[in-house]
Amino acid sequence: MTDNGRTVIIGAGHNGLVCAAYLARAGREVTVLEASDAVGGMAATREFAPGYRVSCAHLVYLLDAGIVQELALPAHGLRFAAEGLSTVALDPGGEHLSIEGDRLDGPGVSAADHDAWPAYRRRMAKFAAFIGSLHDQAPPRLRRAPGELYALARLALRLRRMGRDDMREFLRIAGINVHDVLEEQFESPSLKGALALDALLGSFSGPRSNNTVFTALHRLSAGGTYSIPAGGMGAVTDALARAAEAAGAELRRNARVRRIRSDGLAVSGVELENGKFIEAGAVISNADPRTTMNALLGPRFLETETAQRFRRFRARGNAAKLHLALDGLPAVRGLPADKLGQRLLVAPDLDYLDRAFNPCKYGRFSPEPAMEITIPTVHDGSLAPEGGHVLSAIVQYAPFELEGGWEAGREVFLEATMDTIARYLPDIRERVQHAELLTPEDLAARFGVTGGHWHHGELSLDQALMLRPVPKAARYRMPVDGLFLCGAGCHPGGGVMGHAGRNAARAVLDGDAA
Repeated sequence: MTDNGRTVIIGAGHNGLVCAAYLARAGREVTVLEASDAVGGMAATREFAPGYRVSCAHLVYLLDAGIVQELALPAHGLRFAAEGLSTVALDPGGEHLSIEGDRLDGPGVSAADHDAWPAYRRRMAKFAAFIGSLHDQAPPRLRRAPGELYALARLALRLRRMGRDDMREFLRIAGINVHDVLEEQFESPSLKGALALDALLGSFSGPRSNNTVFTALHRLSAGGTYSIPAGGMGAVTDALARAAEAAGAELRRNARVRRIRSDGLAVSGVELENGKFIEAGAVISNADPRTTMNALLGPRFLETETAQRFRRFRARGNAAKLHLALDGLPAVRGLPADKLGQRLLVAPDLDYLDRAFNPCKYGRFSPEPAMEITIPTVHDGSLAPEGGHVLSAIVQYAPFELEGGWEAGREVFLEATMDTIARYLPDIRERVQHAELLTPEDLAARFGVTGGHWHHGELSLDQALMLRPVPKAARYRMPVDGLFLCGAGCHPGGGVMGHAGRNAARAVLDGDAA
């Protein structure tokens, strides 16, 4: 690392802002460079139709409570319009399933499932808490040094403290598919479909894919509750930006980085698109790992094996985002109006999810996609004109590399998605004033993420912990002195969490060895 005291962070997504805040609080001179005119990346709230505002990320469920407290985010404007949302698995016939804590409500739920659900939920929460306990630290190295062996021993002890039976069950199911686990546990198709979708959102996986129990546990790792920030998800990143600036960090918008300058041994700073050079002793990239290596640094500065590992890091986007500007609240068969503000799922059963996933394996989109839908304006009227509403949906499955290309396929996929929604919200088409469909190709172009992947790369056991993104960059430090990663492509992975940003700041401050 050079003697220059400035630290440059590339990208003002939530992890970059968290990293900036912690470094600035520690007395570092920090400059955050953001390519767009707004902070937040995919979590920024923006207008997509006159008077209608939304963000790609639409729910808070992984944000670390410690970060909220330490950075005093409520004092910087963070408020929640709704907390503790229930999950409603929609049924086209109106026999919807509601999941709220230990309580299941719905005519299709068997007595056996009512009895089995509380124990299953508590066990999965216990497993998820173990996963979550690993998030607030750099992953251990697989080396025989005393300190590393001690870290691995602590990890094993933490696992053992689950109790013998729970430890054995965790080790049995963590790497297998969610389909088989749910088939073992429950009878009701709608319950199994809803739980499986939580393991699949944003991924290139179907319910029978390995590691999908692990991804479900990742989603539950912060407690499994869902909230809607007042002002949209951008309220989270706006509060983080204010916290970083209050600590002394400088935020520069419309400052696109062209490349990271390095002599192969250490970084010296970054070069902007306008040709300006900013000298820095440390450069921290909030871009995804492959973008950082290929577009910003250049693989020539890495060992051949490490560069190849970066290239093999799987980051194929498979989810689209749909935004609808509505002139009023849509009707849902059999669902009271006060339930429309909850988390709505289109995932009727496991077979439906299997059928939805199959086409994407061959480069085709699903003609009957699965979805997570929110209508945030039920809780926060500021996101739409008076009387209007916003519908926001994650749509599975939509492959990044679509057969025939997205220029030809976009409208066909939009129609298929609207047809699917209309089975549950029959008046949706007459309510729509404007529709925006962001495919993975759009997400890649707009936000600069490889493959349009929401989480900067697949989260699976072979791309987790000390393997994320690659072993020589798993502790946030790249194998070039002074260069770090802090985004979702690092441990612990995707979602608006903040852990990667805080952990990266610690790596910089601690001078952690590669």
